[in-house]
Amino acid sequence: MRVKNVELENIRSHVKSKIPFGSGFNCIVGGVGCGKSSVLYAIDFVFFGDPIGRSFEYLLREGEDACKATMQFVHASKTYTLTRALKRRGKSISQDTDQLKLYEDNKLVASLKSGAVAEQLKAITGLDKDIFREIVWVRQEQLKELLNMRPRERQKRLDELFGLSDYEAAWSNMLGVQKEYEGQKKVYERDFDILGMDKLQAEYHKSVEELSLIEGEFEELKKKLAEAETSLHEATVNLQSLEELQKQTEELMRNETKLQTHITNIKDACGKLDNEIQRKDTLISNITEQLKSLETQEKSQREILQKLGLNPEQTTGELRKHLLTLERQARSIGGEQEAVKNEMSNNQRRISNLTAESKCPLCLQSLDKDYKTSLMERMTQENSEREKRITELQTNLDELENLRNVVDQVALNLQTLAPKINDLQNRITEERQSLDKLSVEFKERQKQKKEFREQLDIVQTEITKFDLAQLELTRELRDEAFIQFSELKSRLQLKETRKQDIGTRIEELKQRLDNAQQKIERMEKIGRLLEIISGIRGAYRSIQPQLRSDFVTYLQRMIQQVLDDLVGTAGPTLMAKIDETYTPIVQSEEGYERYTSYISGGERTLLAFAYRLGLGRLIMQSRTGHELYILFLDEPTESLGREDGSIDRLAEAISRLKAIEQIIAVTHSEAFAEKAEHVIRVEKENNVSRVSVEE
Repeated sequence: MRVKNVELENIRSHVKSKIPFGSGFNCIVGGVGCGKSSVLYAIDFVFFGDPIGRSFEYLLREGEDACKATMQFVHASKTYTLTRALKRRGKSISQDTDQLKLYEDNKLVASLKSGAVAEQLKAITGLDKDIFREIVWVRQEQLKELLNMRPRERQKRLDELFGLSDYEAAWSNMLGVQKEYEGQKKVYERDFDILGMDKLQAEYHKSVEELSLIEGEFEELKKKLAEAETSLHEATVNLQSLEELQKQTEELMRNETKLQTHITNIKDACGKLDNEIQRKDTLISNITEQLKSLETQEKSQREILQKLGLNPEQTTGELRKHLLTLERQARSIGGEQEAVKNEMSNNQRRISNLTAESKCPLCLQSLDKDYKTSLMERMTQENSEREKRITELQTNLDELENLRNVVDQVALNLQTLAPKINDLQNRITEERQSLDKLSVEFKERQKQKKEFREQLDIVQTEITKFDLAQLELTRELRDEAFIQFSELKSRLQLKETRKQDIGTRIEELKQRLDNAQQKIERMEKIGRLLEIISGIRGAYRSIQPQLRSDFVTYLQRMIQQVLDDLVGTAGPTLMAKIDETYTPIVQSEEGYERYTSYISGGERTLLAFAYRLGLGRLIMQSRTGHELYILFLDEPTESLGREDGSIDRLAEAISRLKAIEQIIAVTHSEAFAEKAEHVIRVEKENNVSRVSVEE
């Protein structure tokens, strides 16, 4: 696993910072209080989301209501991005789960719930909060914590981290199990069923014999009950058949009444229909006579037209058109007559003028006497002819007027007769349709009356088939069969109850016998378990020291390897031994042994670092199966000086720890930072941390 970068927003003195990290030895360097350790606190928060202490006050920047941290890391060739945030709610600060998100190669794999994210992280990295804070993250104040512990406290603490305390707990817990089984065994040894098992078996055999006897009696009663049930069934079937016949007969009688009522109603309806049919016939005859009279009148009017030389089949509309033609002819003759009269008047006026003067009436020239006489005679002759024409025109006009009056009267009469005739024809049609419907309905009623009469004959025939005396006799036979059946059934139920009671008793005895046998088997099994538990407890008791001895051996080797790397060839040799309480003892080249309280501060810091690093590698391997692939160091140079080269040796040794994929150290020592492969410098200005990366 390797952290690629961390982004901080309003985390302690960081307003907005992005810190990149590379593989190998990374060093965050800066003055006291500039915001170096804030980066490690933020990484811890992003990983696990739990506060160090009772609240998140140490993370949220003063005066802000929210903060956020995002970390991008690489594991098994996959890139993961994890974001967590805090939000102030009143006086408390808690996680803002809406911003909690874990991405795998830009794909969201967990969000919103801390538990789900924690499970995904543990599955990916193998880390949990305890391993991270105890092993991976070596805080400044905790570097020498294990060295300063009392031996027994150290042993207990490391046994828990190695998982050895589980054997102690198992040994202790098994004692309770052992005592519980011993108590159960004593209870079984005093159990009433186990002690009285012979008596239970005798009672069981006696109950089985009694049950066999009752079963014989029970089977005999079952046969008799079956026969009685058959007789009862037959009697019941006969009775049901007659009762059903009685119901059918009663229904037939009701149907008889209904049919008689229907027949009576149909007779009444037929009488009414017959009267209505006769009334309709009479009405149609009267209307037909009226229609004939009107048709005769219409015929006489059309004969008048025929006599006048007109088409007798003309409609009133056509006659009106003919009248208009006659009126136009009359107006034409009148106009011609008026023109002739005007011409006569003009000629008469000219004659009068010629009589008075001998001048032409047209050109006013003088005329001789002969021409004047000739002209007057000719004009008189013309007027005479015009008078004849006027008389002729008047005769024609009178004839046209007479013809128009006759045609107009005929048209008026035909127009009056036509709707009356049409109305009478429609009435005749309607009345005949009504008569037809009445005739159909009358026939249908007659048909229904016939059908009802036939049904009535059938119903009356069926009614005569029912015999009430036979019904009463069958009912008495059924009652006797029922009484006999009930008595046998009652006796059988008593036997069955007794049989069930004995069967229940047998089952109870059998259950008690089975339980007693199971208790005996259980008691024997408990005895064997107690032997096994005693052996297991002994094994737990003996395996813990052996495993602790193995862990101590491996731990001593790992610590010595780290010490050799840290001290190198330039410094004095430090030989470390580890006793059964995991207490480190320093051995000089002369063979003198010293406890950690009697070595120098620099040696103590180097030993503490080697102890934590060796312990971390061993615990990671035993607990997760992974190597210690990442390490966080907070001010590891405590009590080391530049003069003796211890800081340089520590930095040089850390840079050579290639077994750890990535180391991120926080320090204020420039000398320590010089050995790092990647240097991140943190400075503080106006209470705001500034991050820069040295190339």
